[in-house]
Amino acid sequence: MNNPTPGTPDWLAQVEEEIIDPKRPIVDPHHHLWQRPGGSYVLEDLWGDTESGHNIEKTVFVECHANYRTDGPEHMQPIGETEFVAAVAAESAEGGAGRARIAAIVSHADLTLGEEVAEVLNAHQEAGQGHFRGIRHSGARDEKAQDALMIPGRAPEGLYEREDFRQGVRLLGQLGLTYDTWHYHHQNPSFADLAQAAPETTMILDHFGTPLGVGPYQGKRDEIFDQWKKDIATIARSENVVAKLGGLAMPDNGFGWHSRATPATSDELVEAQQRYYLHTIECFGPERCMFESNFPVDKFSISYAILWNALKKMVADLSEAEKDELFRGTASRVYGI
Repeated sequence: MNNPTPGTPDWLAQVEEEIIDPKRPIVDPHHHLWQRPGGSYVLEDLWGDTESGHNIEKTVFVECHANYRTDGPEHMQPIGETEFVAAVAAESAEGGAGRARIAAIVSHADLTLGEEVAEVLNAHQEAGQGHFRGIRHSGARDEKAQDALMIPGRAPEGLYEREDFRQGVRLLGQLGLTYDTWHYHHQNPSFADLAQAAPETTMILDHFGTPLGVGPYQGKRDEIFDQWKKDIATIARSENVVAKLGGLAMPDNGFGWHSRATPATSDELVEAQQRYYLHTIECFGPERCMFESNFPVDKFSISYAILWNALKKMVADLSEAEKDELFRGTASRVYGI
């Protein structure tokens, strides 16, 4: 008999745990949705995860190049994603008690348009039906590891340093919108400079700056961690930056759970990753940190219920007020939900 395929329900079901602190209110500020040939992740799939034991009250969708328009000007095509998710969000609001509601949408726009990106932002605002909160324009780029990455970043070189891009990021702040980023660990210094160049814009650092562990970075985890610690401390000095804590179970992080016969347990995740979480919380403070799932991407390594068990274990020693910030408060403030 063949082993279940990683990421599938049968594979994930091999690890079951009692749910920790099941009544704690949670806002999951980072998940995706898509309809694609060969595999989709839609509202029923999301609810299947959010109803697996923890008290997920609200969620935030983050762009993933889903359901773009296929005609019209290229810079307006991302509006299709916002239209798609706004319809799903409306459906989620009718789900009734105990069902997570998609409360906010982070869309995509080409911020190198500078101030001219206002046209795209206005269209997102209209399409979002009250859910649009900000933009993610990823800066992830790594030519050395490109062939080893499951999800290779395709940003142009030097994106964060471009003045037209910085103008676009500043405009987000002027309009009361947020900027989510995604990049790799060696790009953290560039992001720190960007944060200082646009101090009026609230920026959300996704996935700890994605410490890589594959390709040329395999076997260098401690070396990378030592530099990563310093870079995170530097980024935290910019008070306009908030950190999303999660997204470390992607295959590209190199922990290898996606290639095992069984998914990770909460204790395994805590043992392997707690130092990243606690260092970031120490640098930013709980009021500038929010736990995220990054589902369904992290589903290649761990189930939703087990992931949130791990997050609860990591901060078991913190106060109730600090836990509330991490699990709900920070995300609610940053995204206005």
